[in-house]
Amino acid sequence: MKIVLNVIGALVLLAGLVWFLQGINVLPGSFMTGQIQWAINGGVLIVVGAGLLWFANGRGKK
Repeated sequence: MKIVLNVIGALVLLAGLVWFLQGINVLPGSFMTGQIQWAINGGVLIVVGAGLLWFANGRGKK
């Protein structure tokens, strides 16, 4: 389960990073480029992905 959560968390984090960079006009070439809504969506996904990674790696430690 830990491996699955790590893979999903990393993919969500990377997707969020791409969306964020497109939203702030750093990565051009799509309909998302320069649209602030995609930067916000990407920021939310970055937080969700980081949370998944934290949850997957921090559960068993005391």
